[in-house]
Amino acid sequence: MIEKKPIPVDFLFGEPLFQWWETLAKDRASRATLRRCSTLHEVAMCPAYQKFYRYMLIRGWPDESSAWKLEKLAAIAGLLSHVEEHVAANMPKRMSGEEGEPLLLSELRFRALLKVDTTDDLFVSLRRALPLIKHKTNIKQLALDVYRWNDRAKKDWAYSYSWPIKQSA
Repeated sequence: MIEKKPIPVDFLFGEPLFQWWETLAKDRASRATLRRCSTLHEVAMCPAYQKFYRYMLIRGWPDESSAWKLEKLAAIAGLLSHVEEHVAANMPKRMSGEEGEPLLLSELRFRALLKVDTTDDLFVSLRRALPLIKHKTNIKQLALDVYRWNDRAKKDWAYSYSWPIKQSA
């Protein structure tokens, strides 16, 4: 019997995910349905997500995924429905704003985001942050960061964010 090797997440969150996101931009009804979902439960029950899930299965997503992996996938689909433009900069860079401009996400809100531990809370926090960064981010990096949200990912975000310089009195 030939053992089926799992396809790396980096690959699945590359071209296959980008193609789905481009298709979603054209499918306004599915995108609107996903955008209205305010919880992961709502995303998972949404026909647009179920269509995405089946698409990812065809591309190599493991069909016997654990519950946490399915939650991550639902969070990714729900969040990507809010992304209007794919850019090179990741979310923490986007939250920092452009050089010389004010922060798009305050230091206080960013610190709160770094304290988030559950996928549900991460989904809600990032869903609220996307309008602040004008719905622009790096799609693959967002998917990988959500999938791998742990202490290492949080540290990477902390290093990518441009912390404001405090003026001493």
